[in-house]
Amino acid sequence: MTGSSPIAPSTARLPDSLVSTEWLAANLGASGLRVFDTTCFLVPDPQTTLRAESGRSSYERAHIPGSAFLDITGDEFSDPAGRFRFTMPSPERLAEAFGAHGIGDDTAVVLYAADNPSWATRFWWMLQVAGHDNAAVLDGGLKKWTAEGRPVESGAERHPPATLTPDPRPHLVVGRDGVLEALAGGACVINALSPEQHRGEGVHYGRPGRIAGSVNVASRDLLDPSTNAFIPRGEIAAAMREAGALDAERVVPYCGGGIAASVTTFWLTRLGHRNVALYDNSLGEWVTDPDLPMQSG
Repeated sequence: MTGSSPIAPSTARLPDSLVSTEWLAANLGASGLRVFDTTCFLVPDPQTTLRAESGRSSYERAHIPGSAFLDITGDEFSDPAGRFRFTMPSPERLAEAFGAHGIGDDTAVVLYAADNPSWATRFWWMLQVAGHDNAAVLDGGLKKWTAEGRPVESGAERHPPATLTPDPRPHLVVGRDGVLEALAGGACVINALSPEQHRGEGVHYGRPGRIAGSVNVASRDLLDPSTNAFIPRGEIAAAMREAGALDAERVVPYCGGGIAASVTTFWLTRLGHRNVALYDNSLGEWVTDPDLPMQSG
């Protein structure tokens, strides 16, 4: 359930980690509230499967008034020394980068994307890793906002720098060894890619299929295509429960590069699970080692 009641313009409290367009419209300009467009586009590319393109030009054409832009494709939010695309920087580096964009210890943050909410949930998760909890995702993003006839503006904006004190939570992210430990320990390893990809059909990352022993809840199926908002909380909980995620002691979501799986981490956290760790490099890393087990079918 998303928050809907307005807050006083002088405060920066978030009612929930998922906020409605109505709530945001009523609270734009509140002191201490920072809004960010996080759009990125994945474009089909025969050389790389999918090429990541910054959404900055899209943001500059039309964005929610007062919002600034966070670029997942840049060196600030994807480790330039990482071997794989979108590798998450250290919590300390993240805190420094977020501070440079105006997110401080007392800042309330609302994140959105033009279409796919996984970019917003990825940034929400990175804030969690850095130790900042006062953040929310806009339900329906820019697509729902504009469909409702709400105002947009062009150009670009940057918030003044702030200080975000890192409170590192490295346990929220795992690598391949963490996945192997999770599988050996009976944890729920959950694939956020499409059912077709889970079976080994269509687009893949070098070896088709899924991490052996993993289950599937596609992040795309958690959205209402008519509004771009998430489907009801109860339906998401039912899907996670059917996959065994809610009853598992530990859950490790993955996808192609740690983006779609952030929707899973976001929702499991909202549903009260306290032992969730994102496989950051996901299949982008896993498929490069032929000794790591895959399944298809």
